[in-house]
Amino acid sequence: MQTMQAAVTERKAPGTRFLEMEPGPVLQSLERLTFETAYPEGAVLFVEGQRPQGIIVICRGRVKLSATSSEGRTLIVRIAEAGEVLGLSATMLGQPYEVTAQTVEPCQVKLIRRDPFLVWLRHNPGGALRVAEELAEEYNSTCQQLRSMLLSHTATQRLARLLLEMATREGSMERTPHVHLGLTHQEMAEMIGSSRETVTRLLALFRQKEMIEIKASRLTIRNREALRGVGQGEGPRLGL
Repeated sequence: MQTMQAAVTERKAPGTRFLEMEPGPVLQSLERLTFETAYPEGAVLFVEGQRPQGIIVICRGRVKLSATSSEGRTLIVRIAEAGEVLGLSATMLGQPYEVTAQTVEPCQVKLIRRDPFLVWLRHNPGGALRVAEELAEEYNSTCQQLRSMLLSHTATQRLARLLLEMATREGSMERTPHVHLGLTHQEMAEMIGSSRETVTRLLALFRQKEMIEIKASRLTIRNREALRGVGQGEGPRLGL
């Protein structure tokens, strides 16, 4: 069985401080509340508007978090990685989940029911501090996502920023970083508020301008500075 701490060391992700507790009675008491399970690709972990059952810790795999408008339009808020906690704010507030969580690849997760988790927090001030830090990270991440969406005036800028953010999340420090896409063109479109056709056209244009290279599900950023310029609206005119 994989421990929570092992899930974090496997792959660091934004907002993992809640899990970075020293081995000891506090972590052991939390582990006793969890049960581990596996989900195939495409499995729905919880649905937007559903009453919270508890939190989910991703041990392995990735999960997309999406929200749907009243008109039925879907926006992927972000892709959660191994080590992240899902459903924390809804669980703490006792309010419906704000998003739908669906696996984008086979996942191993740990589940902690809401009631025992809240009892555990009341008896573990250190754990409560971790939750506060995690919620602050979640808020900061949401603000950054909104800023990226609202201040990028075109789909071209938003897609360029998305590709750079994916490279940053994977921790590549290479001059020509490699990114495992793992997302369809439709899913990328839902992340930048655009259409699948636009994403397909823009990726082809980025390839033509030798900013990126795509082979199967592997994307290589060949010219990071040019792509960053496009994302900031300072790059060359791409004819779109």
